[in-house]
Amino acid sequence: MDLLNNFWHLFLLSAPWLMLGLFIAGLLNVYLPANFLNRHLGKEGLWTTVKAAFIGAPMPLCSCGVIPAAIGLRRAGASKSATTAFLVSTPETGVDSVSVSYVLLGPFMAIIRPIAAVCSAIVAGVLVGKDSELQQVQSTESDKESTKADSCCSSKQPKPVTTTSCCSKEAPAKPAQSCCSSKESQPIQEQQQSCSTEKAAPIQKSCCSSEQPTKAVESRFSKLKRAVSFSCNKLLEDTMIWLMIGLFFAALVQTYVPESFLSQWGNGILAMLVVILISIPMYICATASTPIAAGLLLSGVSPGAVLVFMLAGPATNIATLGVVGKELGKRAVFAYLIGVIGTALAFGFLTDYLVVQYGFVVAPMMGEEHEVLPHWLSLAAGIVLAILILRLLLKMVLKKSSQTGKSIA
Repeated sequence: MDLLNNFWHLFLLSAPWLMLGLFIAGLLNVYLPANFLNRHLGKEGLWTTVKAAFIGAPMPLCSCGVIPAAIGLRRAGASKSATTAFLVSTPETGVDSVSVSYVLLGPFMAIIRPIAAVCSAIVAGVLVGKDSELQQVQSTESDKESTKADSCCSSKQPKPVTTTSCCSKEAPAKPAQSCCSSKESQPIQEQQQSCSTEKAAPIQKSCCSSEQPTKAVESRFSKLKRAVSFSCNKLLEDTMIWLMIGLFFAALVQTYVPESFLSQWGNGILAMLVVILISIPMYICATASTPIAAGLLLSGVSPGAVLVFMLAGPATNIATLGVVGKELGKRAVFAYLIGVIGTALAFGFLTDYLVVQYGFVVAPMMGEEHEVLPHWLSLAAGIVLAILILRLLLKMVLKKSSQTGKSIA
């Protein structure tokens, strides 16, 4: 029962942020012009990664809420490095988590936490972008080694067709035909025209060209409706499985791994590694991790290990890693983990060094109770989200059963 209670508690905790992330992703998909993302976030590189990290840093989205928003960015044209940077910086810090860090941990942690989060996002984004460039180079080399694909016209013509002028006295032996035309060519006499009539004749469109119909201007309501439909159907269907898996593993950790297990390791590299191992399957957002971090400080855990927990916890849960592998590739998962964990460890050691050498105070203030959202809002969002997920699961079951019936028939 404790496992189910913890799962339901985490589900309610994540539901409002997940709904917000889905809504933001839908708005990005409908309202944000594709050329904007292609211009600012579409290329791999350091500057693109930095911009994506700073865009995501102030946004108040948790680990689950950022997943649909990041997928929306990726499918709207953002590069892998930009998507990764946004996916890391958004859950690791935010306006709300910085304010809570100032209250519960003091000004020093409120300053170094967002700096470490942005640096972690940039490093992870650059590493994933480098991996993407390496994959492109390998695919290009494999394409060169494979048989070159010929066009439909060049493969059927053993000899190049000599183009003659319309005023030439000699007509070509055989008129050139388009590979897409199905009708027989007209006689040569009918094809020959004078230069003056050729100029006056209207320009004939290629048989391969297709006219794109002009899209009607949508009203605001129809755009909003399309955004909500995209969020509640396609996007939620693509993310809900990994979200539920992530919440389940988080409930397992919360049920069977007490806080005392973390506090017994104290400080140093061993404490940081244990914190990382525990935080990978754990679901926790930046704001909710702050009171836990204050409790760990009171238990004797070093400020550096606490910072590692606040960085690795929100960014390396099972749900996020599953989506990274699905959307960016399996190799990107390793680059993602190396960037996030390596930067977290570096800033953990830096934090402990600054505290010891310069006497920065990291003072937990546990007398403060911080409720991120009212309970009624979390409950309402959880009920709506559960209905949407059950609806999608029912559609999937009906679709699978109908396909099975057709195959049997």
